[in-house]
Amino acid sequence: MDSKGEIKIYQLQDGQTAIDVRLENETVWLSQDQIAMLFDKSKSTINEHINNVFKEGELEKEEVVRKFRITTQHGAMAGKTQEHNVMFYNLDVIISVGYRVKSKRGTQFRQWANKVLKEYLVKGYAIKNDLARQRYDDLRHV
Repeated sequence: MDSKGEIKIYQLQDGQTAIDVRLENETVWLSQDQIAMLFDKSKSTINEHINNVFKEGELEKEEVVRKFRITTQHGAMAGKTQEHNVMFYNLDVIISVGYRVKSKRGTQFRQWANKVLKEYLVKGYAIKNDLARQRYDDLRHV
């Protein structure tokens, strides 16, 4: 991923909802509004979960939260834009919140995350096992 940042569009399973995902410094960054959209929950619910993640010491705020300057349409003047700072949360926060929310999308997220984690663990074990077998074979032939 580019350390300068880029925006990717992520389309949810419903086919209707698209989220502009910010990629920077080898992680994904979303605002609270985007996390709320991702998990189909209110922003206040997402805020509560994020606060609990920090309060319980699961993650350190300084390491996973960052302000980004964004440009939006000006509400009162057509064709005008305005810039302001918005708090964004990295993938660690998104995953932590995903395991806390109770919604259909939260469940889909957990199923997806568990599947990916399981695949990586199984593949990692298989690779480690293959390497150990290869080393054993190499030693036998010495």
